[in-house]
Parts: sequence; structure tokens; C-alpha cells
Amino acid sequence: MLAILDRINGVLWGTPSLILLFGTGLLLTVMLRGLQFRRLIYAFKLAFTKEGQASSKDEGDVSNFKALMTALAGTIGNGNIAGVATAITLGGPGAIFWMWIVGLLGMATKYAEALLAMKYRVKNANGEYSSGPMYYVERGLGKKFKWLAIAFAVFGAFAALGIGNSVQSNTIASVMETSFGVSNIITGILLAGLAGLIIFGGIQRISSVASFFVPIMAVLYITGALIILAVNYDQIIPAFQLIFYYAFNPVAATGGFIGVLVSEAIRNGVARGIFSNEAGLGTAALIAGNAKTDHPVKQALVAMTGTFIVTIIVCTMTGLVLVITGFWDPTGGLISGITHEAGLDGGALTTAAFASTLGLVGEYIVAFSVIFFGFSTIVGWYVYGEKCFEYLVGTKGILLYRGVYIFATGIGAIASLTVVWAFADMANALMMIPNLVALILLSKVVVRETNDFFENHYNMASNVQKKAS
Repeated sequence: MLAILDRINGVLWGTPSLILLFGTGLLLTVMLRGLQFRRLIYAFKLAFTKEGQASSKDEGDVSNFKALMTALAGTIGNGNIAGVATAITLGGPGAIFWMWIVGLLGMATKYAEALLAMKYRVKNANGEYSSGPMYYVERGLGKKFKWLAIAFAVFGAFAALGIGNSVQSNTIASVMETSFGVSNIITGILLAGLAGLIIFGGIQRISSVASFFVPIMAVLYITGALIILAVNYDQIIPAFQLIFYYAFNPVAATGGFIGVLVSEAIRNGVARGIFSNEAGLGTAALIAGNAKTDHPVKQALVAMTGTFIVTIIVCTMTGLVLVITGFWDPTGGLISGITHEAGLDGGALTTAAFASTLGLVGEYIVAFSVIFFGFSTIVGWYVYGEKCFEYLVGTKGILLYRGVYIFATGIGAIASLTVVWAFADMANALMMIPNLVALILLSKVVVRETNDFFENHYNMASNVQKKAS
């Protein structure tokens, strides 16, 4: 199975897909005149201050903040901890650079996804809003593109079982066994039970859980990383130099290590970057449509901040810690000159890097971050999978999908790590391709809505805010 998945991923993550991914982000960045850079501060104000609060007249199911936290629950997960470690061990420190590139361009992509989600959202039979690429494909491009909408929904429903579910439970189980001696089977049963309790509470309960756990765990993890960087402050600049150097130069073969080509740095940086920030997958569109707001652009800007938080902040923290402590070196220190245990991968590698400076405290910081980030991702990604499945069969089939999703949570805890990650990479690519095609075809709509907001609503909203203060 692994050999088959590797061949498929070699095609799906080949040059055409990378050109499509980078090209879409670059196209939107140019058409929006670098909006992700020009409006970033305003976007954070909308996300975290009163300026972004919805009024009682605005339609939607949850606030901007809860929508962002639910999206971050699905995004800030083990892709930022285990995924970054995997990217570096397979692609070298240069993979971090390519994660940055895909993240910065991905901010424009995620902005477009969320904007279109708000513009083309619909109410389902339960009175809740449904949104996502399948709706903006069908309603924005017309019935002749319905096959593209169906393709995304099918891939999205399956991808939720991989990237958002079994990958997370697998990594959690590994940490639970390593750090606390809990067997994978027990962890799987516990995760499935807890996920079921939250999932059956619907979008309101899921968003409430996300709004509580995500900020706490993000602060804990980033604080631990910052302490390590502060202790090793003299190694920060050399770490950046290594990242930039290996982004364009291969890691040389040493001893039994066969080396890493630049193409591997790009491939792993992009693949894990997409896994960590999800820009281009269309997942932001699946939750953005539930937000309460008076204009699509506002929620689009809020959604955009998620990519910045995940890639430029959280992933960078992990990457710098791994490089500074020498744990990026798969030989155990022959390349970096810093001796450490060889053969570690994923979450275990990040755990060892944190523990090398902070001792047992560092190990527990990563352990609890993996557990809570991973679990929040499981419940956050359920929303994505449900939206896709609902589009295919309607609200009547939701109970079936819930059962399958909860079962997959338990199975993921005892599955093979390499197979689970390979399946997740395949599912990501299959979601990404139809969504990016739709974004390109609807890019003029994105520009038109953006211009409408900043020409006719932005100044008005600013003046109202000034008067209120």
C-alpha cells in the first residue's frame, strides 16, 4: 500500500501541481496588489478586537473569532509539530524556506477561499449555513462545473479521515505511549469516545471547544519555543543562514546518509506547508461561511490571519528549534556537529529537541501540545468532512459520516505512521487541484468584491468605529 501511495504522491505533488499551487497564490497576490501584506494589521484587528465584532443584524452561525478558532483548530495541529519535523528530516532545513513561501502566497489563496465561501454560502435543512468550494463552484461557475464541485466534496470527505483525523490520532497515540506509557489501543478508544461527545454537539459545541483550547495551547507551545530560542539566542542567525543556504543547495551525503536534493526540500516544504496551513485545500471555505459578518471581505481577512499564525509563527518556531538544537540532522550529528539520538521522526523528533534544552518540561510541553492540538484538529476537521458529505447526500446522511469519522479516529491510533502520512498527502493533493482551478476561474469575482468593500464600506466602517470609541 505504501509503495502505491508513494507512486501516486510522486505524480500528484509533481511539477504541474507545484506550478498550479504557486501560480494560483502568485496570481491572486498580483491581482489583489499584495493585499495579504497591505491589510494584515487591519485583518488582525478584525480577528481580535471589537472592530471585527458582528452586530445582531448580521447573519451567520458563529462569530468571526469562533470561526477563526474553529479553522485554527483544524489547522494548528500535528502538521506544525510532527509535520515540520518530517519535512526537515526528509528535505533538510531548506524545507522551512519553502514552507514560508507557500504560506505567504497562501494567505492570498485562503483570503479568496473565505471570500467566495461567504458570497456563495447557502442555508441547509437544519437552518445552518453551508459553504465551501463545492458551493462556489456550482453557484459561481454554473451547473456545467458541478462535476468539479462533486470531485472536491468526495476528496474532502475522504481527506478529513486522513489529514484531520487518523494522522492526528496516530501522532497522539505515539506520544501517549512514549511519554505516559499508555497503549495505542486505549488511546484510540479514548479519542474516539471524546470526539463523539463533541462532534454530536454540532458546530456550536465544536467552535466553543476550539475557542477554549486553541489559544491556550498555542501560547504554551510558542512560549516553550521562545524560551529555547532565548537560551540559544546566539544560534538564531546561523539557523536562518542554514535555512536559506539549504533552500537552494543540496544537503551533502555523509557516511551512510545519501544526502538531500533541493527538489526534495521544495517538495517536502510545500507538501508539509500545505498540510500545516491548508492554504489552497479549500478548508477555510468550509467553515468561513458560518461566520456572522456584514461583508464577505471581513471574514476573508480574518481567515487570512490563520495562515500567518500557523506558518510564519508556529511552524517557524518548530523549525528554528529543530535547526538550533541540531535535531534536523538525521545522521545524529555528523552534519550539524551537534550529537543527538539518530533515527527519530515526527513528533518524537520535536519532543527530543525541546527536551534537549528544557528537559522533562520541554518533553511535556510538546506532549500536551500534540495531544490537545491533535484533538482539536480532529473535531475541527470533522466540520470540513461533514460539509463535504452533506453536499453529496444531504443532511440525512450526517449520522453515517459521524460514525465512520469516529471509527477512523480509533483506527488511526493503531495504524502505520508512514501509510497514514502518505494517505494524507494524497488526499491533500486531490482536494487542492479542483479548488485551485475554481479559484483561478473565479479570481475576478474576488477582486470585484474586494474593491467594493474598500471603496464603499471600509471608510464607513472606520468612521463608525472612531465615533463609538
